[in-house]
Amino acid sequence: MFNNQQTIETEVKDVVKGGLVVDLGVRGFIPASLVEDHFVESFEDYKGRTMEFKIVEMDKEKNRLILSHRAVLQEAKANKRDEILTELKEGQVLEGTVQRIASFGAFVDIGGVDGLVHISQLSHEHVEKVSDVLKEGDKVNVKVLSVDRDSERISLSIKETLPGPWEDIENRAPRGSVLQGTVKRLVSYGAFVEVFPGVEGLVHISRISHQHIGTPHEVLQEGQTVDVKVVEVNADDKRLSLSIKDLVEKEEEDNSYGDYEMKEETGFSLSDVIGDQLKKFTE
Repeated sequence: MFNNQQTIETEVKDVVKGGLVVDLGVRGFIPASLVEDHFVESFEDYKGRTMEFKIVEMDKEKNRLILSHRAVLQEAKANKRDEILTELKEGQVLEGTVQRIASFGAFVDIGGVDGLVHISQLSHEHVEKVSDVLKEGDKVNVKVLSVDRDSERISLSIKETLPGPWEDIENRAPRGSVLQGTVKRLVSYGAFVEVFPGVEGLVHISRISHQHIGTPHEVLQEGQTVDVKVVEVNADDKRLSLSIKDLVEKEEEDNSYGDYEMKEETGFSLSDVIGDQLKKFTE
């Protein structure tokens, strides 16, 4: 059985300091480190339990027989891992459990094998720290992005299972609606304003101000919060046309109206005053 790496199913006869004891016609010992593939606080309830073992060391002269239940578990997991790696296909959506969190992502167990969800694949929104959105033990849906069977590396995505930022945009940002957003980028022809996480719309330079401006930098800055009006929405092309000036009243520029008001109050028109001043310079 030792040479053939066969498993032995037998009852735990006793719990001793440092491990377990079984009777196979000769005494067999299972060190505490070889009982499970995880830490066990106490082995008291293992006595009388029937378990599977593998012989990992045998010395007839010293009457020494060492067995391992951990080896059985590891072999079962390896077989399960090979089976899963063979069956996994790109595009599959599976349920998994977050096993470990790292600075660059999260390792998710998808039924006996772990895959990595990179931090960029956690959410449509920017994630600063993985621990801000996940914790160990969380149940999550993941999409298989790629499978490297040789290196046993699996790339997963949580983001791909979530509704896209542009989904239902026509109802969330209907034409004529007013939204609050953040100026993300300034370019020569306008400003890109984020109105929802992952959704940016363009305020063309002609729609920024009623006054003529040479560049958007004259009146806007990145990071600024602005109110915008939705001029056009195109869900298929993921395009939003926005306007700032439509929400700002145009200043009255009719000089004749100002001239009329001045004459009513003083008896002199604006042209009269300017004319008198010009005469002083010519005399």
